[in-house]
Amino acid sequence: MVSKGRNRTVPRKPLPQQVLDLGDHIRVLRMQRGLSQHDIEEKTGILSCNVSRIESGNTVPSLDTLTKIVRAMNMNLSQFFSSGGDRYRRPRLSTDDESFLSQLREYVIKLNETDRRTVLRKVKSAMTEE
Repeated sequence: MVSKGRNRTVPRKPLPQQVLDLGDHIRVLRMQRGLSQHDIEEKTGILSCNVSRIESGNTVPSLDTLTKIVRAMNMNLSQFFSSGGDRYRRPRLSTDDESFLSQLREYVIKLNETDRRTVLRKVKSAMTEE
């Protein structure tokens, strides 16, 4: 897909899986509650076409928009994310990984912002070399 910017065409980056999962989760919960996209529009003022774009993963909702949609389903954000099961939880780390990250944290907190970016860039580079 390509989106047009000012006087130029730029390739559109694919959305991360979490965004697609978020929209799908909204759709599933909405349908479980017997609500239509039009019902969400009436309760929130968010156009049903925008609700559709969010549910299909074509649009990433702002926190304000997500909060309105969640409230329209008589939920709060905590309930919304906890109802997603493992979808929104961080994976559990092994003891070795926890130990490594703990050691890394001791060094990273002593770095300035420029050095932190350098370290992150090197880690990303190492990941792409594999």
